[in-house]
Amino acid sequence: MVHVREMDAADVEAVSTIRVRGWQAAYAGIVPQTYLDAMTVEGDASQRRQWVSQPGRQSRDLVALGDRGPVGWVCFGPWRGEVPGLGRVGEVYALYVSPDLIGQGIGRRLLEEAHAQMKSQGFEVSALWVLSDNQRGRRFYERSGYQADGATQDDPYDEITLTELRYRRVL
Repeated sequence: MVHVREMDAADVEAVSTIRVRGWQAAYAGIVPQTYLDAMTVEGDASQRRQWVSQPGRQSRDLVALGDRGPVGWVCFGPWRGEVPGLGRVGEVYALYVSPDLIGQGIGRRLLEEAHAQMKSQGFEVSALWVLSDNQRGRRFYERSGYQADGATQDDPYDEITLTELRYRRVL
């Protein structure tokens, strides 16, 4: 059983490990291998320390704790763009679970807590972006009540452009 709590500064390295290993596992064969190979826990942790120490930051970070410490992480906050006619929209910026623990309900538990906190902050809808070729991620979000709404955006990775789909669900 995992326990979800607010991330603190002591969790940064573990969260960076989860994120980097999560990217390398989830996006192998989707994102160019050169991009994945260039990712480091140290570089991510340095960037994450700067990110979490920003004054006025509106995003929230939660960690799932298991027997070995942090085993999952979710980051969420206000939507960073426009979604006309939907009321107040929150966004799940990132959700990763230790690759060896995927399928054990940790991601679902983190997402449920993020939804509860977004709803308590007055958000009516949650939205997120997922790579179109990330079939596993898309199935996970669809089982969690999200649906693709037709919006897309392109992101370059090592001179290759990948398409992301916007998913949303009512809170």
